Amino acid sequence: MADKESFIEGQLDFEGVPSDQYSFKERIMSVTLSNASAREWFSRTRDSVKPWGDFLNTKRMGVPKSLAPLPKRVVKNVDQFQGNYLFVFMGLVIFCILTSPMLLVAIAACLGAFYLISIKNQDRKITILGRELSLAQQYAAVGVASFPLFWLAGAGSAVFWVIGASFFVIMLHASIYRTQEELEGFDVEMDAVQTV
Repeated sequence: MADKESFIEGQLDFEGVPSDQYSFKERIMSVTLSNASAREWFSRTRDSVKPWGDFLNTKRMGVPKSLAPLPKRVVKNVDQFQGNYLFVFMGLVIFCILTSPMLLVAIAACLGAFYLISIKNQDRKITILGRELSLAQQYAAVGVASFPLFWLAGAGSAVFWVIGASFFVIMLHASIYRTQEELEGFDVEMDAVQTV
């Protein structure tokens, strides 16, 4: 239980172990989130990922008979599969980046500049016109300088494509995936009343 709490808090104690020997999950979980509500949301989302076999179970998928139960179905499925939908969104982001060569080059150039700045700052601080720049100022300068590169690479259209595709895929799944209540058949059928 203490290990799980240290993952939630983001404080891992790996003294004496080189950072390149951490597993990917340990490096991701060691990130410290400063906002308590962000930590809580991240922990809840990570714990709410349902098994992918349940998420993709085609036997539970079906078009609703009418539009009346659709909003309730969508709300329940979005609440139930929130973690899975986050992975769907991240998968679409990665797909969009990998299928856009110019965007991939722009991201690589920006990350390369960040890496070079971090290496240069290990030896000495960078000075421009006799003024020493902090690491945050240098990162901000690279971000501002890379903005035209991202604009030319079509990052704006990629962002809107990812948002639109994510909304479509998530709403499609949430609207055709039958909830447990629907499978158990809680629909009540009324008998006809005879009048005398």
